[in-house]
Amino acid sequence: MTQFFIYILGFIWVLFASQHASRFFQKVKLPLITGFLVAGMICGPYVLGFIPQDAVSDLLFVNDLALAFIALAAGNELFLKNIRTQIRSILWNVFGQLVVTFGFSALAVFLLADYIPFMSAMGVTSKVAVSILIATIFIARSPSSAIAVINEMRAKGPFTQISIGVTVIKDVLVILLFAICFSMARTLISGDEMDPLILLLLVAELFTAVFIGYGLARLIMLVFNTKLPVLVKRLIILALGYAVFFVSHQVAHFSTDWTATGFHYEPLLACIIASFYVTNYSRYRVEFQRFIERFGPGIYVAFFTLTGATLSIDVLRHVWLVALILFVVRLLSLVLGSVSGMTLAGDPPLFRKIGWMPFVTQAGVGLGLATEVALEFPEWGGEFSSIIIAVIVLNQFIGPPLFKWSLMKVGEAKLPAKSPEYDGQRDVFIFGPDIQGWALARQLSKHGWNAEVVGLTGKYEQAESSSILLHQLERFEYEYLESIQIEKADAIVLLLSDEENLKLCNMIFERVGTKEVIVRLNNHRLFDQFHSLGALIVEPATAMVSLLDQFVRSPVAASLLLGLEGEQHAMDIEVRDKDMHGVYIRDLRLPSDTIILSIKRRGDVLVPHGYTRLRVGDIVSIVGSNESRESVRLKFE
Repeated sequence: MTQFFIYILGFIWVLFASQHASRFFQKVKLPLITGFLVAGMICGPYVLGFIPQDAVSDLLFVNDLALAFIALAAGNELFLKNIRTQIRSILWNVFGQLVVTFGFSALAVFLLADYIPFMSAMGVTSKVAVSILIATIFIARSPSSAIAVINEMRAKGPFTQISIGVTVIKDVLVILLFAICFSMARTLISGDEMDPLILLLLVAELFTAVFIGYGLARLIMLVFNTKLPVLVKRLIILALGYAVFFVSHQVAHFSTDWTATGFHYEPLLACIIASFYVTNYSRYRVEFQRFIERFGPGIYVAFFTLTGATLSIDVLRHVWLVALILFVVRLLSLVLGSVSGMTLAGDPPLFRKIGWMPFVTQAGVGLGLATEVALEFPEWGGEFSSIIIAVIVLNQFIGPPLFKWSLMKVGEAKLPAKSPEYDGQRDVFIFGPDIQGWALARQLSKHGWNAEVVGLTGKYEQAESSSILLHQLERFEYEYLESIQIEKADAIVLLLSDEENLKLCNMIFERVGTKEVIVRLNNHRLFDQFHSLGALIVEPATAMVSLLDQFVRSPVAASLLLGLEGEQHAMDIEVRDKDMHGVYIRDLRLPSDTIILSIKRRGDVLVPHGYTRLRVGDIVSIVGSNESRESVRLKFE
């Protein structure tokens, strides 16, 4: 147990490294999961050895935990009301992927059998058996990779809906297809006749997965219905998902000891069914969605980093040529299947050209199916598994960038815009010329900001004796925002209704890129959506209580921050002068009435001391007089 906990702590440490390393891949336009995989491979037993081979086997429960969550996330994406407009395209694409891709792959592998080492000496029936097994695994996609890329790109639209719909439905069906092909392969290789009991066992396994999925859905709904803290509810749901996998392994283990074939219900299928039911037939869809959004990032880091650590680099070195040939075969089959399905569905020409790209990546499902084959046929299963893993490795590295590029090509990626360059004047746009809006504009103007107020035509009037500019727009659309030069804003304040604020916040995030967006929030249920867009949120209902609390506990600090102590005011300044990079705070020649409160660096807030070094891009919070603050601003900027 001591060694086990050492492995757990070491793996957590590796996850922090993986999280930071993945940022480099973002800079070179590659998805985060590619970074996680590379970090896992580097930290794994075949390179640096930070995660030794013994640790990989001890950490396999992390894989089950992650797969349970990924299956729940996959089922959550199948919200019928959202995909009903694309259901025709989804179904035809599923047909194309299952029939055309499976048929082409099986035929191609059979024709190439003499060039695949372990298949060359087999008889015809055995070659057919192996071919249909490989073709089945080739159909398998990676819901985890698809969801991770979609979340990273904030993608939304018909192409995205088709991609995730086909991915999830196809993975459910591929599990069923594999069960059938697996039984056929055992019969063909052994030379026995097809036993009707095998088919009955298969049907029983499928019904068991459906039954367990329904039971899991009811348990999830029961947990949401309790008055437990939100975090406790989410941890219980995660534990329930893991329990489905744990019980599946135990049932398979004990049934294999007592029977010749064993009983294997598919835990992935059970979790997908549970998630689908909760999402579509319960009142907890929104709460379940928040659970997926909150736990997703951490789960994806753990899953893909561990996947990278488990990939056998030495195996890839020996079978790379065969793996490359099969990789090309799979790509061609995906292209044919996608073109066939999208043509039958009548999808746009652009979709037909790039519609195969979302389906390249493979991960957990494919690896799991390959492992099952290796265990069932030990004579050649090791070589089979090695080649399939090598193909999956190639798919893992090629697939995510292709999917990312396709989302950008169809215009459904909602990436943040580049932040505007500082032009020497601090500009703020205040949307909502009510009493608070005008008061805020006047206050900011006194502190040297160029404040401009924005409202709808005919709804607001210019404040009396106000020199502040009022923009009256017909609609809150981007072309109207461009006309008032919104791109020059250093800060934007949104004081409209929550719906208008959210629309503007999305537009600013995707088209403008202003870092500081402050939102007055009226309904807490939209908090997560604004937070995901990087907005600073002020809730009137709780802001007054928090302010009074600060005055009671630290009246001097609260007075300083609110500018109530004469000429002393707070101010945030970004370090832009390259000469300031690496300078110790103790070596700064700041005015005597100025103090540095904090430094925000890459999203983290630091409490500085004399030996803290400045970095270009740091946001430094200072308190001082007007003259002193301006002096510091000129020094840093």
